[in-house]
Amino acid sequence: MSRRLLATLLTLTAVAGCGAQASGSAGGKFSVVTAFYPLEFLSSRIGGDAVTVSNLTKPGTEPHDVELNPRQVGQVADAGLAVYLHGFQPAVDDAIGQEAKGRSFDAASAVTLLPAAQHAEEEPGEHAEESGGLDPHVWLDPVRFATIADKLAERLGQADPAHAAGYTARAATLHAELTKLDTEYAAALKTCQRRELVTSHTAFNYLASRYKLTQVGISGISPESEPSPQRLAEVAAEARSSGTTTIFFETLVSPKVAETIAREVGAKTAVLDPLEGLTEAGSDYFSVMRANLAALTTALGCSS
Repeated sequence: MSRRLLATLLTLTAVAGCGAQASGSAGGKFSVVTAFYPLEFLSSRIGGDAVTVSNLTKPGTEPHDVELNPRQVGQVADAGLAVYLHGFQPAVDDAIGQEAKGRSFDAASAVTLLPAAQHAEEEPGEHAEESGGLDPHVWLDPVRFATIADKLAERLGQADPAHAAGYTARAATLHAELTKLDTEYAAALKTCQRRELVTSHTAFNYLASRYKLTQVGISGISPESEPSPQRLAEVAAEARSSGTTTIFFETLVSPKVAETIAREVGAKTAVLDPLEGLTEAGSDYFSVMRANLAALTTALGCSS
């Protein structure tokens, strides 16, 4: 065999290998690309050893306004399945629409979304309008999140039938864990001295709705929106009238506004994590949700 022919065969082999990876496999495993942490968590737990999972939002990055570089768009194009939540990250929506329209799973399509709580001072074009006036933070409701897990397992089974039984079994295990978490929340928050939840932005609509709390958001659905002086005064007045003792801020957003309200009404501040991305090594969805529950029971004066 001539050197030229050998080189041609090697080139063709390399191209064929690239094509196999582009069809949705990586290292012999089904390739899943996810938009942000909660969807990465679901995909990893349900996929198990049968998948490789990548996340388009880097750890410690606020995901609402993430922009994708060409390499990340390539990840979307090469994935066997792209998992996202329509309306939450416009750049991800665009990439999936262009590169993976028939190889995607939209978490927002699996459950009924709640209307976004939006303040009058927010400008058109903020996230509530981008998502059709709906609140995207659905993962903070364990019941809805369990339903999304079941639907994702079905979609993975369709895309990768050889491992469908494993996806279904792992989703069932995860569903049971989420049901247990829901039971813990319902029991802990059943009897509380206060039921008003003052937060730096309105990310906790699903959690408040599920457990019969009242969310009072300083900013609207977008964490980057600046509350007006009128809104700050309104929240301070509500906090005083309800006897609020804690103003919650988030891990990926500056606490300054929450601290301002807290000083105004003589309250403390504490973290309530919207779980849009992990900030501590070794943590996961369940550990953060249980830390949130501990913070809520303390702040709201809930009896055990």
